[in-house]
Amino acid sequence: MAEHLIVDNLLSKEEKYKSLLLQIKALIEGEEDIIANMANVSAAIKEMFDYFWVGFYQVKSEMLVLGPFQGPIACTRIKYGRGVCGTCWKEKSTIIVPDVDQFPGHIACSSLSRSEIVVPVMKDNEVLAVLDVDSVELDEFDEIDSLYLNEICSLLIR
Repeated sequence: MAEHLIVDNLLSKEEKYKSLLLQIKALIEGEEDIIANMANVSAAIKEMFDYFWVGFYQVKSEMLVLGPFQGPIACTRIKYGRGVCGTCWKEKSTIIVPDVDQFPGHIACSSLSRSEIVVPVMKDNEVLAVLDVDSVELDEFDEIDSLYLNEICSLLIR
């Protein structure tokens, strides 16, 4: 296990994502259950990057409802347009927040979360879920994260 961590620390962020994409494709290949796939995707991202929180919220009955995740307890329901996740749902686009304290209406499930990226899971131009990734570091996420996390989310919809 220690050897795995040493190798991972030598890889660039983009190299880690390329490796992660191969792992995720293998994990979800042939599995049709979206919950099972979201669970494995959350675990794979958390394992690769050791982010504070990685998980999904699904659109259900006009709310975002907590789905599979890795990390500490989280908010269970989020209203449309509220917080980073609700705003991602409303805008149907990825949102990168370098400092959550600067995001108007940020929902603080944990005071340890400092930066965040939220990616919509889309089918036929409708948001089915959002992938939420939080870090304890400021300014953790960038366009590389956006590019690869969007690609990962597209794998969930077939």
